[in-house]
Amino acid sequence: MIACLLFALALGNVSEITVPAGPGAAEPFLFASGHGLLLSWLEPAGTAGETALRFAVYRGGRWSDPRTIVQRRDLVVNWADFPSVVEDGSGTLFAHWIQASGKDVWASDVRLQISRDRGATWSAPLLLNRDGNKTEHGFVSLAPLPGGGVGAVWLDGRNEMTVRYATIDAAGTIRSDEEVDPRACECCATGLTMVGGRPVIAYRDRSADEVRDIAVVRRTASGWSKPRLIHPDGWKIAGCPVNGPQLDARGNRVAAAWFTAAGEHNRAYAAFSEDGGATFGMPIVIDDGSPLGRVDVVLLDGGAAVVTWLEQTAGGAEIRARSVARNGGRSPSRTIAQSSAARAAGFARAAAIGDDVYVAWTDAKRVRVARLGNASPRRPVTGSR
Repeated sequence: MIACLLFALALGNVSEITVPAGPGAAEPFLFASGHGLLLSWLEPAGTAGETALRFAVYRGGRWSDPRTIVQRRDLVVNWADFPSVVEDGSGTLFAHWIQASGKDVWASDVRLQISRDRGATWSAPLLLNRDGNKTEHGFVSLAPLPGGGVGAVWLDGRNEMTVRYATIDAAGTIRSDEEVDPRACECCATGLTMVGGRPVIAYRDRSADEVRDIAVVRRTASGWSKPRLIHPDGWKIAGCPVNGPQLDARGNRVAAAWFTAAGEHNRAYAAFSEDGGATFGMPIVIDDGSPLGRVDVVLLDGGAAVVTWLEQTAGGAEIRARSVARNGGRSPSRTIAQSSAARAAGFARAAAIGDDVYVAWTDAKRVRVARLGNASPRRPVTGSR
């Protein structure tokens, strides 16, 4: 065994930031852009039962005035399948949401709008899934492309539940619409990051005998890789657990976080890849013994990852975070907020600017955001490999 010395950031204090979202707001999403921290959310609007997708930017300790992207009666409000707003390298904003498409409760489409003036005006909506089937389409992840535009991965129910990927440019042109896996879990969130300008996608796979572990596919110089499990957890379950993975990357390093209940034992894990997602190291336990999942992960410039998850407690649940290093070293966990195991608590989402990690979540039908400062100096974390 060779001794390994790495550095992880000691997680600092949690400080809450007042959010400009209105009453009843929920389903937040965070994105760290070149112009600040983008926060998007859904909230009730108008008097006709409409819902608005809104966003604001946090920069220099202040929020911009919130802006409405779209307001409709048929926006799908779902605790696990929520909209997002991201920004590409040119400053173009891309917003996505889920919109009902038929009478069936699962019939839905993915719609996008694009803004070239930082959200002052938006393009006409465009349809991401173009199969015309009145079935489920959703659980979208967007990631900026190096040359502008975004990549998009989503679950598509045009046949069985499949995983598809496409790119969208600033003019709204959809290209490279491809199926990357013909059979996946029906309603677990997807994860997407870019390595060298090429997509790395994580999702909950579904085998013929109902093993639903986390798989990764990558776009390589020779085309799409075959799906490969991050780790063979062996979670056999007859229905979807609504508990998908997340990814983040810095350079060629990729961090993944996921939840499993294989063997009827709940675990939340993180793992690192040093080769752009082609292979991952052994899973690192990030929970405190009773996780409910709902994970997110961000990689910091120093190489450590910060993972957030929902931990069950005697009084309900807590949103927690901890820093992990690729050698398995872990900081103590930090409680972000009290929460609950109910669906209404949704999924906390995280983003990093420098060494500060921001976390957004839904609490009693309002959106909250906290900054997890990493003001403490880096300290050594020992391990072996």
